[in-house]
Amino acid sequence: MNRRHFFSGAAATAMGAVAAASVSRVALAALPEPVVQNSAATMPPLVPASGRPYNPVVTLNGWTLPWRMNQGVKEFHLVAEPVVREMAPGFKANMWGYNGQSPGPTIEVVEGDRVRIFVTNQLPEHTSIHWHGQRLPNGMDGVSGLNQAAIPVGKTFVYEFVARRPGTFMYHPHADEMTQMAMGMMGFWVTHPKVRNPLIREVDRDFCFLLSAYDIDPGSLTPKIMTMLDFNIWSWNSRVFPGIDTLNVRHNDRVRIRVGNLTMTNHPIHLHGHEFEVSGSDGGPWPLAARVPEVTTDIGVGQMRQLEFVADEEGDWAFHCHKSHHTMNAMGHSVPTMIGVDHRGLVGKLQRAMPDYMVMGERGMADMGAMEMPLPDNTAPMMTGTGPYGGVEMGGMFSILKVRKDKKPGDYQDPGWYPQPPGTRAFEWAGALPDPARFQAEGTGSMPLAQPPHHDTRVQVRKPMGSMKH
Repeated sequence: MNRRHFFSGAAATAMGAVAAASVSRVALAALPEPVVQNSAATMPPLVPASGRPYNPVVTLNGWTLPWRMNQGVKEFHLVAEPVVREMAPGFKANMWGYNGQSPGPTIEVVEGDRVRIFVTNQLPEHTSIHWHGQRLPNGMDGVSGLNQAAIPVGKTFVYEFVARRPGTFMYHPHADEMTQMAMGMMGFWVTHPKVRNPLIREVDRDFCFLLSAYDIDPGSLTPKIMTMLDFNIWSWNSRVFPGIDTLNVRHNDRVRIRVGNLTMTNHPIHLHGHEFEVSGSDGGPWPLAARVPEVTTDIGVGQMRQLEFVADEEGDWAFHCHKSHHTMNAMGHSVPTMIGVDHRGLVGKLQRAMPDYMVMGERGMADMGAMEMPLPDNTAPMMTGTGPYGGVEMGGMFSILKVRKDKKPGDYQDPGWYPQPPGTRAFEWAGALPDPARFQAEGTGSMPLAQPPHHDTRVQVRKPMGSMKH
């Protein structure tokens, strides 16, 4: 993480004049210095050094934006700008984001805080920021043309309001939204409770991330902004497996995971090995009577969910979207299904004309994970990642919850693979298989036909012609 000034000399003087004009009503002497993050690793929680204390969150493959206190106001500085995001090792994308990354940094405040956010626009077009789910004055809601003038290129605007209610929120543009969100402009916002709230439990670990989707052709760098549904990169905080960090917790920790959905479809998020409760959304904490044990919860477009559970089962547990195509990386949707097609005799002939030709999908797609197929530069393999027992055959929206007894409080380091105790792993059986007991109980049917048919029945199908008077 580093700090930087964007302007110097005459440019700084001009920028200072613009900033002063934009925020003259709050009589500020200078902007807070913008803080920039270039690493795609999960940063440690930012323990508050000023303002009200709280238990900070950990942003998966992200970070929390520092602030300054100015006469009782918590001040932040966001810079909207083009960024290069590493989505996985060897795979980067040209995006738009905030303070060096997409998504932008998480903003953490406390219920009742007066918050002031400076937004400097370094994009090639105007922008704005909508504070999704917040109660605030109408003129601070961030819908350009409706609540405010858009922030012009090179200008700085200020948003100021009180964080009136605790919860899980996000921020994103409401100016040329189709382009700017498709390019990765979004960020997380967490408002912690000021006092103990009967509907908000204290937790030991608190994680957050946003669901995002992109359409990036293999070998290219920039998302296609006109795509409506047919995305090929499904990501958590603009990272894809195996580039998504693991969620590392201590055995018997109470864990909260906050998830927001800024894709164009819903996502059934599924956790292995544990049951969780949905404890809240961007609408606020849910009543206790509304919480039921789940292992999968569907998160709709524009929604946020808080999942809470006790990590009481040691191990390495999969955590992923349950839409199977969302746990794959860049894939060709127009590839025909070749399962069961016999390629014998054809491969050699085809390779004479196309030396790089490979059999694809004859026995399913699992071979793709281990196949050393040449890929265009800057392309993530479709199914990748290797575990202690071989290929994981996943991509996209997939990570691992790692639960360990020897974890210390505040330790978020990856503990490595789980050493499974002897006798607790599935194994190959080489002996004879006994007949299942259920076979002995199966009869021949309770109502045999009195007169079995003499001939097989064949259904005759006639193609409809016209309306058929329906």
